[in-house]
Amino acid sequence: MNTSPAFARTAMVMAAGLGKRMRPLTVTTPKPLVRVAGKPLIDHVLDHLGDAGMQRVIVNVHYLADALEAHLRAHRWPFELLISDERDMLLETGGGLIKALPMIGEDPFFCLNSDNVWLESARSCFDELRAAWDDARMDALLLVVPHSRANNYQGVGDFHLDQMGQITRRKPGHVAPYIYTGIQLLSRRLLADPPSGAFSTNVLWNRTMAQGRLFGISHMGQWFDVGTPAAIQPTAEALLDA
Repeated sequence: MNTSPAFARTAMVMAAGLGKRMRPLTVTTPKPLVRVAGKPLIDHVLDHLGDAGMQRVIVNVHYLADALEAHLRAHRWPFELLISDERDMLLETGGGLIKALPMIGEDPFFCLNSDNVWLESARSCFDELRAAWDDARMDALLLVVPHSRANNYQGVGDFHLDQMGQITRRKPGHVAPYIYTGIQLLSRRLLADPPSGAFSTNVLWNRTMAQGRLFGISHMGQWFDVGTPAAIQPTAEALLDA
C-alpha cells in the first residue's frame, strides 16, 4: 500500500542530452535507451516513479528524439506521460525546466536525470524527499549520496551539508563528502526570473544557495554512476544480485 503524502506527484525527467561520455553506444542510440540489467536506463527511472505513486511524468527529448519518443509511447505507464519537445534546440537542464513548466503544473515537483540507477533503502527516496520538504525554508531539496554508496563514482564529490541540511559547493582543490544523485524536489520559486534560452540548473542553484534556500538529504540506499560504457556491467551485476 502506498502511504506517501498526497503532494509532489509530478516529475520532470531530463532525457534530452547528447550522452557524449557514453560513446560509442550513443552514436546511434540515445543514452536513456542504453540497456542496463536488461532494460533501458530510462525504464529504471520510470519504474521507480511508478512505484512512488507519480501521477504525471514529463520527459524532454532532443538527441535521437524519434527513437526515444517511440519507446516511451509504446509502453503503458501507471501515470500520465507527456513529452517536452526540444528537437529544435537543446535547452540544457535549466532551460528544459522552463520550457516544460506549463506541463508540470504542480508545486513542488520532482526533477531527475534519465540515466539514474539506484536501489532504495527501507523507504522510497521520493518519500524521503517529501518528508524532509519544508516549503517555508526551501526552494530546492537535492538527494545526495556519500562516496561509500556511490558505486562506479571516481570523482571528488559535489557538496557539503551542514547540520541543518543546507548545501554548499565543494571548494576547488578539495574533496566534498556528497555526490549529487540527479534527483531533486523543486519549488516553482526556483524558476522565477530565469535566463533566456539554454542554461544550466546550476545558475538557479547558485542563486538560491546564496539565499540559504538550497538543501539536501542523504540517500540511504545504493546509487550507481552509469556515465560510461565501463560502468554498465558492474551496475548490472549489482542490480541482479540485489
